Amino acid sequence: MDTVNVRADALKQANPDQTAPIPADLLTASGSGLDPDISPEAALWQAKRVAAARHVTEEALRKLIADQTQGRMLGILGEPRVNVLKLNMTLDAQWPMS
Repeated sequence: MDTVNVRADALKQANPDQTAPIPADLLTASGSGLDPDISPEAALWQAKRVAAARHVTEEALRKLIADQTQGRMLGILGEPRVNVLKLNMTLDAQWPMS
């Protein structure tokens, strides 16, 4: 529980304008801690901060997240997800950090 509280505090500090509840996958980690994917909700929760850092509109970033969202496997297995590495590579190509 201590780890979750530390992560929550760090997320709130990094995203001070965000008032929505923090998605669970931003507060927890898998057994390996190396999952390449986050939920679309987790990506969207951070969109305002990332858009500001990339000097792009939040709407454009939200569209990119939607385009990068992968559905359930075979339509029924797993949850929708966003591959963070692929998303970051696309962000770097379209809106590099200055």
